[in-house]
Amino acid sequence: MTLRIIVFSSTILFLAACAEESAEQTTPSEQPEAAARYSAEPAALPRSASADGASVFFITPAIGETVSNPVKIEFGISGMDVVKASIKQPHSGHHHLLIDTDLPDEGLPIPADEHHIHFGDGSTMTEIALPPGEHTLQMLLGDHLHIPHDPPLVSEPLTITVK
Repeated sequence: MTLRIIVFSSTILFLAACAEESAEQTTPSEQPEAAARYSAEPAALPRSASADGASVFFITPAIGETVSNPVKIEFGISGMDVVKASIKQPHSGHHHLLIDTDLPDEGLPIPADEHHIHFGDGSTMTEIALPPGEHTLQMLLGDHLHIPHDPPLVSEPLTITVK
C-alpha cells in the first residue's frame, strides 16, 4: 500500500512539473506564434487597390448647411465605379456613411451600426433622420468585403446642423 502511495504521489508531481514546464514554453513573450494567439489585436485583411486620383465626396448637403429631417444625402465618386457589396471588381466599391464618428481601422471591415451606415446595394443617395443639432458626416468607400481600399477613399468631413 505504501508503495502505491509513493508511485501515485510521484506520478502526480511529475505531471504537475510537466504542465508547469509546458505553460512556460507557450508564454507570449518567449514565442512569437504564441503571442499571436494571445493578441487582442485583430489581424488586418488584404485590401483592394484604389485607382490613382480617385475620390469620394458629398454632392449634398453643403458644408455648414442647416437642414431639416429627413436629411437628403447624395454621394459623389470620381475615378472608380460604385457596385453592390458582393461584386468583386477592380477599382470599385460601395459607399459607407460615417455619422459623428472617427474613421475605422483601415485593415478591417467597416462596422455596421448607427454610426457606420452601409450602402451595399450600390446606392448613391439616401434620406436619414438625425436628431436636432450639429453633426459630422464623412464618406468611406469599401470593397466587396466592406474593407477600405488601399489607399482609402474617404471624403473630407462635412459638418451640418439639423433644425
